[in-house]
Amino acid sequence: MDCQNWESKGVIVSHHAFYCYNDAMKSYFSQYKFQGDYRLRKVFRNVFKKLPKNFVYVPIPVSIERLKERGFNQVTGFLSEIAYQEVLEKEETTQQSSLSRALRLKSENPFRIKKEAHLPQKICLIDDIYTTGATLNHAVKLLKDAGVSEVRTCSLCR
Repeated sequence: MDCQNWESKGVIVSHHAFYCYNDAMKSYFSQYKFQGDYRLRKVFRNVFKKLPKNFVYVPIPVSIERLKERGFNQVTGFLSEIAYQEVLEKEETTQQSSLSRALRLKSENPFRIKKEAHLPQKICLIDDIYTTGATLNHAVKLLKDAGVSEVRTCSLCR
């Protein structure tokens, strides 16, 4: 339904999630992302090696404040054995996990392109969890508006 909702607004969705978000994933993310068990980044390292090869991988960033708080970006942790480019920055916002579905969908775009970034023509945006699609679609719009010809999205789970 999320994809149909976005497409009804003129947003073309090209997303792939490797797994469904379920109780096991909720437990995994609780320990990895929120309790800071950075070793757990390696659990899914082979999954991300299955990404399309003809794209530049761009992780969804965390804000500077969140990075200081957590100590790592959970998405770049997944990509630690794969080449990627960090071309986006994120403003500090309320954690998405604490917002209702309606508030997530109404959120403003928190991303900007880094000043020194060189934008490739084909990008695969990587995120940890796809819930409403708002985060990824904000980033896709920004990159497309900046002239990137093709942007796909991928997450560990949805």
